[in-house]
Amino acid sequence: MASKPNGLPFDGEISRFFNQDAPADIRAAIKAAAKDDILGDNFPYPRRWDRKPYQKTLDLLQIELVKLQSWANRSGARIAVLFEGRDAAGKGGTIKRLRENLNPRSARVVALPKPSDREASQWYFQRYITHLPAAGEMVFFDRSWYNRGVIEHVFGFCTPDQRAQFFAQVNPFEQMLVDDGITLIKIWLNVGRTEQMRRFLKRESDPLKQWKLSEIDVAGLAKWDAYSTAIAETLSRSHTNAAPWNVVRSDDKRRARVAVIRAVLGRFDYDRKNPEIVGMPDPDICGGPELWHD
Repeated sequence: MASKPNGLPFDGEISRFFNQDAPADIRAAIKAAAKDDILGDNFPYPRRWDRKPYQKTLDLLQIELVKLQSWANRSGARIAVLFEGRDAAGKGGTIKRLRENLNPRSARVVALPKPSDREASQWYFQRYITHLPAAGEMVFFDRSWYNRGVIEHVFGFCTPDQRAQFFAQVNPFEQMLVDDGITLIKIWLNVGRTEQMRRFLKRESDPLKQWKLSEIDVAGLAKWDAYSTAIAETLSRSHTNAAPWNVVRSDDKRRARVAVIRAVLGRFDYDRKNPEIVGMPDPDICGGPELWHD
């Protein structure tokens, strides 16, 4: 990560963008916001969920996740949960809450780096296949093969023909995974532009979180509209009965995490499941692609 004597990563480029290039309404909203205010204009709640009820709900749901893992170990279920979303949408934090009380031997995170030269010459889906779950395993993909649908397209890392081939193959590929017995759960975390900017500024100023920033984050600040177009197309073309998208509005990380866990638990009829605790995801927070907003 590039850093200069001012102590800010990428020589303070995020702050520069905020002060000089960000839309005026975004700058005004962030400057005027209180700590727990939700900044999304059309978010269904004005303030972040209070910590105490959130933590109580999360604790109970994490017990249910432990039950789910025990059942998967005994039954041989294969579970793959795929996370996508804009930078700073909350993918890593949500995965952490899903996994933090699970046995890491059979619940692992896959976050693949840039493809090597050899991997770049392979069939596009090939490097992901080796990371798919075996019997009794839960795998959490922190980004996935959908890089080609959005990031690679926006930054020109793939050709139009390569992207067209991806869309021609992704639905049959996922259908094969499901037909073979893998439960594939696709999560798209959607964060608004103002909240994303606020999170980037916090990361830039926090020495413990600066590692989360990358050159792609900085370069992507000016590509919001291009991302929006690519995301809309990707959701539309890859939302199927076999592998539907769960779109989760993540301007409030707490509500988003609970909604994701409920969406995962709701897919299974595991031993000792408590339906009252599992409940259903908040429909204002979690739904299909129709819930996605630019």
